[in-house]
Amino acid sequence: MPIRKNTYLIEIVSKWAIALAVALPHLGNADELDRFTARDVFELEYASDPQISPNGEVIAYVRRSNDIMTDRTKSNVWIVDADGSNHRPLLSSTANYSSPRWSPDGSRLAYLSNEDRGSQLYVRWMDTGQTALVTNIQSSAANLSWSPDGSQIAFTMNVEFDAKPFSIDMPAKPDGAEWSPAFEYITETRYQADGSGILEPAYSHIFVVPAEGGTPRQLTSGNFNHRSSLSWTPDGEEILFAANRNDNWALQSREADVFGIGLNGVLRQVTDAPGVETAPVVSPNGQLIAYGKTDNEKLAYRNRYLHVMAIDGSNDRNLSADIDNSLSNWSWDDNDGLYYQVSNRGITEVGRVSVDGGHRILASGLGGESLGRPYTSGSYDAEAGTVVVTKGTPIRPADLVLIANRSETQLTELNEDLLAHKNLGQVQEIIYDSSIDGEEIQGWYLTPPDYEPGQSYPLILEIHGGPHSAYGPHFSAEMQRMAEAGYVVFFNNHRGSTSYGERFALLLQNKYSSEYDFADHMSGIDALIDMGIADPDRLYITGGSAGGIAAAYAIGLTDRFKAAAVAKPVVNWVSKVLTADSGIGQIANQFPGMPWENLDDYWQRSPLSLIPNMTTPTLLMTGEADRRTPISETEQMYQALKIQGVDVVMVRIPESPHGIAGRPSRLIGKVENILAWFEKYP
Repeated sequence: MPIRKNTYLIEIVSKWAIALAVALPHLGNADELDRFTARDVFELEYASDPQISPNGEVIAYVRRSNDIMTDRTKSNVWIVDADGSNHRPLLSSTANYSSPRWSPDGSRLAYLSNEDRGSQLYVRWMDTGQTALVTNIQSSAANLSWSPDGSQIAFTMNVEFDAKPFSIDMPAKPDGAEWSPAFEYITETRYQADGSGILEPAYSHIFVVPAEGGTPRQLTSGNFNHRSSLSWTPDGEEILFAANRNDNWALQSREADVFGIGLNGVLRQVTDAPGVETAPVVSPNGQLIAYGKTDNEKLAYRNRYLHVMAIDGSNDRNLSADIDNSLSNWSWDDNDGLYYQVSNRGITEVGRVSVDGGHRILASGLGGESLGRPYTSGSYDAEAGTVVVTKGTPIRPADLVLIANRSETQLTELNEDLLAHKNLGQVQEIIYDSSIDGEEIQGWYLTPPDYEPGQSYPLILEIHGGPHSAYGPHFSAEMQRMAEAGYVVFFNNHRGSTSYGERFALLLQNKYSSEYDFADHMSGIDALIDMGIADPDRLYITGGSAGGIAAAYAIGLTDRFKAAAVAKPVVNWVSKVLTADSGIGQIANQFPGMPWENLDDYWQRSPLSLIPNMTTPTLLMTGEADRRTPISETEQMYQALKIQGVDVVMVRIPESPHGIAGRPSRLIGKVENILAWFEKYP
């Protein structure tokens, strides 16, 4: 089997001691001082959402950190000069501050905060520090956008409606009586969302409000959602957005068009092609619209291309036809080019394309905004040739890095106090061929802090979710904790992963999970065994969401793993697509027809079909409020394994949605449960 290996950022670093759980400092013993411990998760920070001031001199950004007292990730707004000096808080307290957006002249900063009466829109005058509460709204605002003259701010917000299908006459309740809560009525096709539960009947609409405060005015109407980013025309008379305003939108999984809405309420449809046209951005001179386009082929993955067209929708051109990956987060560079973001082989980059064609990469290595696992991530802003990115490394979460004139300046060092003295694991790349068909697979492995070459170690295979997503050589709190416990952690971008082109992403069409992605994982493990790194008698497997599906499927195909930790899986595709919030899109694009018409195909992809083969001790772990992979999926596998006599434990996480690592203590609990389970089977 051909094996090609490169070393990525291989420097072991050392650490310190950590702050306390309640009031006094927790010093820990000597061994803890230079190791990454579970408690260190509360001390991690990262930068996100950089925003360069119009004059290019100051960068505002969101600094995210974990609060040990509230068990929440909080967001504050900090600023730093473009040369890295004057790094200081702008909006910092126990409240959350997010979405900083400069006014066109740079004199003010709009932002969102929950410091008073829920999430509200505020404006801060930068010269005096005075702040105005601009809105007093009942729902959260999103997608802030200043008008070109700075007099108004557009945003989107949910507007509730009465969805009760009929009325009934209940007898009057006696004074002081305690009856059961009133019945709830569901009439909408899309009635639930992970993290929100059963949705209040509401549609998202576009509003404008005076930048100095006042009454928000609703521009859009109808029973449609308008959740797009917003872009003003230079004359301030129209706002461009994307939405699906078809009558049967709720049953359409891949459809949206570009519209314009005038301040007079006149709606203009700009595109009507099949598929998704999204995130329109008007050029500074008002002549062109840049937007993303994805076709509506009934396939699980499609590339998103960057297009430009005239303001009236004519003369449409694909600027990224020669880039075989999805583009995102585009913005104009004057009127003759566009910045964009793209991931390539697990690495996120910022590029520029001319409206006449011709691409070049300006920045590479964005990441570090996904603390738990090493997903591709990152954000950027660009102004007059200067690009600021959030950039991490395998041993650091995201900091701010400014790129100008082909040189980089690191603007922040948010985790040096915590990680500069820590002895962390090393990340190395491994490229190998899958045993099933020779397909090249890229992966990485993280070695324990005191790794000794020539010695084999127990190995944990950690499988990413999606499956159409990607890992990369990025910081991972979960994996660092596993490495600290003495494991080599192997993670890869198996077939179906993004950032390798459309063909590679579609290699799992109609066959996830299957023996194909299974072979991709096992071939990497065998390569590490052949290299003397992994102990063949101490193999473990885990993964969450789509990774949980793959882990569950794998133990139905092999007994090589000593133990498995299956997080938030799908085990029965028939029940999943008819109970989860994502079912409609999966029926349309991931399977050849309806479940009642193609039962065999759904069942073949379901790990439950392999239950008779399973003997591996299995830990199952899912949030009780999960509506993406409902806990009923976990319950089915638990009951089935119990009937089969397999050693199995079900861990239920109260109140948790699909993102079981979404709160710091849950991230810690997830990893510690996995490690404790594996330690039972040495």
